[in-house]
Amino acid sequence: FLVLVFYLVIIYSDYTGYPFPTAPPVDPFAKIRVDDCGKTKGCFRYGKPGCNAETCDYFLSYRRIGADVEFELSADTDGWVAVGFSSDKKMGGDDVMACVHDDNGRVRIHHFYNVGQWAKEIQRNPARDEEGVFENNRVTCRFKRPVYVPREETIVDLHLSWYYLFAWGPAIQGSITRHDIDSPPVSERVVSIYKYEDIFMPSAAYQTFSSPFCLLLIVALTFYLLMGTP
Repeated sequence: FLVLVFYLVIIYSDYTGYPFPTAPPVDPFAKIRVDDCGKTKGCFRYGKPGCNAETCDYFLSYRRIGADVEFELSADTDGWVAVGFSSDKKMGGDDVMACVHDDNGRVRIHHFYNVGQWAKEIQRNPARDEEGVFENNRVTCRFKRPVYVPREETIVDLHLSWYYLFAWGPAIQGSITRHDIDSPPVSERVVSIYKYEDIFMPSAAYQTFSSPFCLLLIVALTFYLLMGTP
C-alpha cells in the first residue's frame, strides 16, 4: 500500500509540474574584496607587488563588526593558513587562528596556542560564522571572533594591539605541519583593529632585488657595461 501511495504521489508531482521540495543550495564563498583595503578594513599582503587575495602568497584582512572582528585569510597552499597574535614578534605564547583544509575537502577554523615552536590545539574556539573554501590550490576562509573575551591565557583581547604573525603550510589528515618558509612574515609594528591600513610586504624573492645594496650594485654594473672595459 505504501509503495502504491508513493508511486501515485510521483505521478501527481510530474503531472502537476510541482516537484518535491529540495534542500536550499549552499551559498558560494564570497570572494575577498581588496578594493576595501585601507578604507573599511585593514589588509596585509605578502608576495609579488600588486598581488591580491587570490594571487598573494599570503593575504589577511580584518574589520570590526559590532562586538566582533571579522578576519579573512588566504594563502597559496593546500594545507592551512593562520594568523597569530604575539606580544614580541616571536613564536611562543601566541594565540593562533588557523584555517585547515581536511581530507574531506572542507576548510575548518581551529584555535591553537603556541608553546615554544609547537602549536597546541585548544578546544575552546572563539571563532564563529566560519566559512572556507579550497580552490585553485588555495585555502581561503572567513570567520568572526569577539573583540573582548574574559581574561584567559590562550585567547588575547583584541582591544589591545598585537604583532601579527603570518604563516601557512601543508596539512596531513587535517592536522597542520611545519610552515612553508623558515622565517614567516611578521607585522613590523603592533596592529590595532581600530586602524585600517593596506600594508604590502614583498616576499623573499622581491626583497632581494629591492634592497638598497642590490640597487646600487645593479646601477654600478649597468654603468660598467655601458662604459665598456679599457
